[in-house]
Amino acid sequence: MDEPVLEGSECGVCGTVGFPASTMCARCATPTARPRPLSRDGVVWAYTVQRFPPKSPPYVAPAEGFSPYAVGWVELPDGIRVEALLDGGADTDLDRAPVRLVAASPVPRFAVIGEEV
Repeated sequence: MDEPVLEGSECGVCGTVGFPASTMCARCATPTARPRPLSRDGVVWAYTVQRFPPKSPPYVAPAEGFSPYAVGWVELPDGIRVEALLDGGADTDLDRAPVRLVAASPVPRFAVIGEEV
């Protein structure tokens, strides 16, 4: 099985790294950004636990019902932060936890390193 990859971009003029990938640089507004894979490892920068179901629609609860889940920002060594789902966060202290990307689609999902499934 292939490892998941987050595809970002890097500006050819100023070197700014962005996510998601774009041909336009968010910093200097030049159309010189090119695709660049981002690091799979990072650190939880901030998070919260969603303890109630989101509004429906568009949310559709799974057959087994709603379960609380963690969402947050993961700081990557590439110099950016990525918003993501965080595995195991409903009952776990994830503050500054080292995490690894376990899924890139439909939204990025990270798990604490050593607890990836």
